[in-house]
Amino acid sequence: MRAFDACGKQAFGCKVRQTRFSKKGLVRLNLTKTAAEVCPLCEGTGWKPLPANPGAPRDRRVTRCDCQLRARNQTLLAVARIPKRYEHCELASYTTDFPGAHPSLALAHLSAAKFAQEYDPRDGTGLLIIGKIGTGKTHLAVAITKELVLNKGISCLFYDYRELLKEIQNSYNTTVQTTELDVLRPVFETDVLVLDELGAVKPTEWVWDTVSLILNSRYNDNRTTIITTNFEDQPAAGVNGGGSAIRAVTRAESLGDRIGERMRSRLHEMCRIIKMEGEDFRQKFRSASFR
Repeated sequence: MRAFDACGKQAFGCKVRQTRFSKKGLVRLNLTKTAAEVCPLCEGTGWKPLPANPGAPRDRRVTRCDCQLRARNQTLLAVARIPKRYEHCELASYTTDFPGAHPSLALAHLSAAKFAQEYDPRDGTGLLIIGKIGTGKTHLAVAITKELVLNKGISCLFYDYRELLKEIQNSYNTTVQTTELDVLRPVFETDVLVLDELGAVKPTEWVWDTVSLILNSRYNDNRTTIITTNFEDQPAAGVNGGGSAIRAVTRAESLGDRIGERMRSRLHEMCRIIKMEGEDFRQKFRSASFR
């Protein structure tokens, strides 16, 4: 027996022949409708039955089907803003098995996996991942994000620090139909915020005020923030006193220099620190491929 939909057309993967008119006359189209996948647990209802209660066999209860949870998590992943360049990043694909790999990379991988596995939204403690370019900081941050979204249904949002500041600045343009609050609201409210490349923008009073607003708001709301940075977790120049003027000029800039000592101190309250050392293995592998 053939099945028909509400319009009288054959359904469930059967071929459907339709006719329409055009300027050139009668045109006959042969279309094939593909059957939609139907979940065997809920049979497409979105609800699956729970085991019967022996004390009340007629009390039939249902719960959300796993297929609905998977669909919701895929939606969360789609709005997490993970850049295409990093969409492939997984905890399983992060490798430290290459010549010259620094031991801190394997430790960072274990710490990231543990964080994702033990994540508790009531805790609010995040991660501050520090390392040079090419050590895999962003890979681990994205991998954690995907684990939390797909396996735990946690809402996450990824932002490159520079891009976020540009979007906020752009909202001040009167020709743009976006306000500063439109940009910042999801940054404030998402369960987990990934802020990549913190300190990458030259510090100004406005930059410091904006960073302070974001970090303090999330701290006060006890929300988790994962941060990556290329800058060493050291105080700003002159904070501890002492040292020659020449050394102060020639020293590499620190995280304290880029975001201010007050916010650096705040990060220590908000995050556990993961340090990643070693060479830029992306550049190393790229060079090796041309030998």
